[in-house]
Amino acid sequence: MNHPLYSCDDHLDLPNVPRDLWSSRLPSRLREIGPHVVEGKGQPMWMVDGRPMGVSGKMDPRVTALSRVPDLEDDGFRPSNPEQRLEDMDRDGIQASIVYGAGSLTGFPIKDPGVQREVLRAWNQWAAEEFNAYAPDRLSALPFLPTGSVDEAIEEFERCMQLGHKGAIINPFELELRDDSWHPLWAAVSAADVPISFHIGRGTRLSPMDVRERAPYSSVVPLQLDEPLALMIFMGALESYPTLKLVLAESGIGWLPYFVGRMDDQFEKHCVPYGDACIQTRPGEIFSRQIYATFEEEPHGTALIPLLGADNFMWACDYPHPDSTWPNSYEAIEESMGELGEETIRKVTADTCQRLYKLP
Repeated sequence: MNHPLYSCDDHLDLPNVPRDLWSSRLPSRLREIGPHVVEGKGQPMWMVDGRPMGVSGKMDPRVTALSRVPDLEDDGFRPSNPEQRLEDMDRDGIQASIVYGAGSLTGFPIKDPGVQREVLRAWNQWAAEEFNAYAPDRLSALPFLPTGSVDEAIEEFERCMQLGHKGAIINPFELELRDDSWHPLWAAVSAADVPISFHIGRGTRLSPMDVRERAPYSSVVPLQLDEPLALMIFMGALESYPTLKLVLAESGIGWLPYFVGRMDDQFEKHCVPYGDACIQTRPGEIFSRQIYATFEEEPHGTALIPLLGADNFMWACDYPHPDSTWPNSYEAIEESMGELGEETIRKVTADTCQRLYKLP
C-alpha cells in the first residue's frame, strides 16, 4: 500500500489554536464572555463565559500524539500552523485532512445563544481565511453552525459556503430532530451538495475533562450518535432529502451493522403496518445511500465492513489526539485492515473521502 491517505477526522483543539483567535474578531463587549486566555498557574488558560476550559499552548505529552516524535519543534500551536501541520501530514503520507475544530467534542459552555453564534462565526472566518486558505486542496477545517434557530443556521451555512468551506458541523444534541422543524436546513445543505457532520462528544453525563471519567467517556461516547442517526432516518429527514449526505464523525463502525439491522427490523414491525404515517424507505437503503461513518484503528469494526459494504466508511488519522495513528498510519492501516484487500483499503482510506469532499 503506497497511495496517499485522506483523513476524514482530524482535530484542532482549543489548547492549540491562536490565543487571539476570538479576542481579535469578537466585538469588544463579548471578549470576556467568548473564549479568551488568562494567566494561570504556570501556564496560560482558556476561559469561556467564566469557566476554565484548559490550557493554552503546550499540552501534557500523555494527551497528544506529537510527543511520539523526539525533538519535534512544538510550542503547542503546531496543529494550527498550516505550514507545520502540512509537514506533519507529509511525515505520515496524508494528502488531505478534514479537521474538526475547537469545540467539536464538548462545545463552548456559553449561555447566551447570540454570543454563541458570534463565537462560531469567528471560528468559521478564521478557519476559512487563516487555515484552509493556506492549502485549500489539503486542509479543510469545517465550520460550526449555530443551533439557536434554523434560520440562523441557514444564514451561517450560506455564509460559510461563500467562504469556500467544503461541509459543516452541527451539534445534533441541541436540535429537535423528532419533527420537521430543521428540514429547511437539510434542504439548504442538500442543495449545496456538501456533507453535514454530527461529531461525537455529547449525549453522555461523563466528561473527558475528569481524568477518572476519561476512559469510560471515551468508551461510550461513539455510541451516543445512535439516537440522532435513528431520528434522522425514521423522522424522515434523510428520506425527504435523498441527496443529503450525513457524516457520523468519530463514531467508529463496529456497532453499525447491528444497529442498521436493528433499524431494518423495527421498520418492518413499526413502520410498514402504518403505511404513509411512516417512512417508506428501508433504513438500510437510506444508510447505504446517504450515511458515512469515520473510524480509526478498529480491527473488530473493519472485519465487519463487508456486512454493509465499504462505500460508507472513511478512515481517520485523528491527529493530534492520543488515539491517533500518526506518525505511523500506513503501518496501523496494514495491521488493522490488511485482510480487506487493496481495493477496499484504498476506498476507505482515500477514494470515498476524496469524492465526498470534492478533493483533487
